[in-house]
Amino acid sequence: MEINIDNMVIPDHIAIILDGNGRWAKKRGLPRSMGHKEGCVVVERTVEDAARIGIKYLTVYGFSTENWKRSGDEVGALMQLFRYYMVRLLKIARANNVRVRMIGERNRFDQDIIDGINRLERETENNTGLTFVIAVNYGGRDEIVRAARKIMKDAADGKISPDQMDEAAFSSYLDTAEIPDPDLLIRTSGELRLSNYLLWQLAYTELYVTDCYWPDFNKEELKKAIAAYNSRDRRFGGVK
Repeated sequence: MEINIDNMVIPDHIAIILDGNGRWAKKRGLPRSMGHKEGCVVVERTVEDAARIGIKYLTVYGFSTENWKRSGDEVGALMQLFRYYMVRLLKIARANNVRVRMIGERNRFDQDIIDGINRLERETENNTGLTFVIAVNYGGRDEIVRAARKIMKDAADGKISPDQMDEAAFSSYLDTAEIPDPDLLIRTSGELRLSNYLLWQLAYTELYVTDCYWPDFNKEELKKAIAAYNSRDRRFGGVK
């Protein structure tokens, strides 16, 4: 039965861990690269669905700092997919008034990929619809360590003192500065862990886990997650 979310509260910011591409492919006797390729198609569709539903921010875990440990062939295939879908994503962003942001340490990528990331951000920065955030070469601990390095440098340069440091100041040094924390985290494939994703930002986020593999994710699965979010009693540690 189709879920009607017309009268529900739509989360401003949804973060997703795109899990299960490899298992989806294995289940069908296909190479892992086919799972990643299908997963990219689902990302495209989800961006369009989220924009139409009225979600303001969508953040997806595209490539983690740990993903470099995969086989050279798989990493190479992922890089080729990334090159191809950056071009596709630019067209989708233009058609749907989507602004694209990348978080993570991009300098490890080949120069053409860095140039593609910079172009995506530059050519969509004035779009006023959904902000689509892609975490690439991203890890939550790495992000916090990089933020700490920046703070230490600014402190040494006299730009900030210890008594000026609070949560808001620390957040301004993170990759997600100016992006609100997620209201809802969706993880596909049934795994019950954060996988080093947005460790600071998920402090008060509602968690939703679905058993479906990412390539099987669709608009109805997204609406199921939103419906589950609406069933929660969000108290943020306070007392009603």
